[in-house]
Amino acid sequence: MTYVDQSPTAAQQPERDEPTSGTGFRDVVAAYVGLTKPRVIELLLLTTVPVMFFADRGVPELGLVLATVVGGTLSAGSASAFNCVYDRDIDEQMRRTRRRALPRHIVTARAALVFATVLAVASTVVLALWVNLLSAGLALLANAFYVLVYTMVLKRRTTQNIVWGGLAGCFPALIGWTAVTNELSWVPIVLFAVVFFWTPPHTWALALRYREDYANVDVPMLPVVASAREVGRQIVLYSWVMVATSLLLWPVAGTGLLYPVTAAVLGAVFLLEAHKLWRRARNTEDLSVIQPMRLFHHSNLYLSLLFVAVALDPLLKL
Repeated sequence: MTYVDQSPTAAQQPERDEPTSGTGFRDVVAAYVGLTKPRVIELLLLTTVPVMFFADRGVPELGLVLATVVGGTLSAGSASAFNCVYDRDIDEQMRRTRRRALPRHIVTARAALVFATVLAVASTVVLALWVNLLSAGLALLANAFYVLVYTMVLKRRTTQNIVWGGLAGCFPALIGWTAVTNELSWVPIVLFAVVFFWTPPHTWALALRYREDYANVDVPMLPVVASAREVGRQIVLYSWVMVATSLLLWPVAGTGLLYPVTAAVLGAVFLLEAHKLWRRARNTEDLSVIQPMRLFHHSNLYLSLLFVAVALDPLLKL
């Protein structure tokens, strides 16, 4: 059965800037935490801390790791909160996002904007004082890019929104490296590129599952404007480039055998899943047949295990 969203659009519904009455303290706290999108933060930190181990060629100083994690968490949370404020009109109409704090009016848009700004300032201060200025600048750049370029410009205007908008999610690999070394090199750039090419298959699989939501709010994600067959083909292409890029770390960084073996095995499994999705999507638009969430969940596991290998490789060499 086709889902039809009956909720009023932002143009039809007057702006409300008062929280819902009767909301308890725990609900408000949970709402503010929800604005930061904790699951996204977990994934970003997973590409930060392992790179710190790799950059240190061992176990980095605990205080430095803690400061980088705190600063990175505040920065990512700020970007997500800004995103929630700007996208509150479409979030209220989408099944996947309508339970967020702003659509439910637990937190006002003004309060969320102040919250996001405070997190951005706190992140910059923490990273500048206890890590280094380069890492602080990169975190601030990532935040600005996600909000100003992806959220405000690309997301609602082009099918390539997540391809270029996904650059913001690649910065944690750079920040993890610069936190330890205070300089950039080809090693974190390779890891940056791995996350860049990983983002489209990961996000398009999710967007394929919720394409009616995106279509209802006129967000031109690729699965909205292209057939499932074409989406599957694009996912396969990006997956091949991602796996090839991941293997570049071996010669560029001179890793041990753990990393390239792990990258090859994980890459082979990922490519198998991507090709299976494409094959299922060739002759149908039925999501129950295509099963896009299978690749989405697998992509999370792929990135997690790959960066665990990044952290463990220098430890095993020691």
